[in-house]
Amino acid sequence: MKIAIHPLFLLLLLLFVLSGNIALYSVILMSLFLHELGHFIAAKLVGARIERCIIVPYGGEMTLKNEHQLSYKKLTIIALGGPIATVLGILIALTLPTILREGFINAQLILLSINLLPIWPLDGGKIVCYGLLHYFPKSVIFETYLSLSIGLLTVLVLVSLIMLPESISLTILSLFLLSKVIGEWKTRKYRSAFEKLVMKRLT
Repeated sequence: MKIAIHPLFLLLLLLFVLSGNIALYSVILMSLFLHELGHFIAAKLVGARIERCIIVPYGGEMTLKNEHQLSYKKLTIIALGGPIATVLGILIALTLPTILREGFINAQLILLSINLLPIWPLDGGKIVCYGLLHYFPKSVIFETYLSLSIGLLTVLVLVSLIMLPESISLTILSLFLLSKVIGEWKTRKYRSAFEKLVMKRLT
C-alpha cells in the first residue's frame, strides 16, 4: 500500500507552524493517523484491499482495489472505521495527564465533527449516501447527493470567505472539498455501468 501526503495538507500544517502552534501540528498528525488506522482496520475486516492512501486536510482518501465489487454494507463499515477510531481516541485520551488530555480531545472532536458532516466525500456523506443506495439502488441517488453536497459546500465557502482572515483554514478545506465534489460531478456521465454495478452489489 502506498501512502502519500496531499500538498494542501502540508500547506495547512505550515499555517499552524507559522502561527506558533507546533503542539497542535503534532496532535493533528497523531489524530489523522489514528483516524486512518480505523479505516484501514475496517477495510481489512471486510476483506477489502487497499492500494493507496493519501493524507488530505480532512483525513485521508483510500483507493480500494475493485471497489465497485464491494457491497454498500462493506463500504459503510469502512467509512465508519475512521469515526469509530476517533471516538476510541477520545476515550483513551481521558486517561492521559491533564496537560495532554485537553488538546488531544479537542483535536479529535474537531476531526470527528468535520468528518461526520453529511457531505460527500466526507465519512458522514459516504455513510448517508451508501445507506440510501443500499435501499434505493439508482444512480440518480448518487447524482442527487453530489448536487446537494455542491450546494452545501458552496454556502460553506461563502460563509468562510466572509469570516476571513480568521477562517483561512476553513476556507481552504471548503474549497478543497468543493473541488473534489465538482470533479466527481463532471465524471458522472462516465458511470454508464453504475446501475449494473449497483444491482451486482445487491446479489
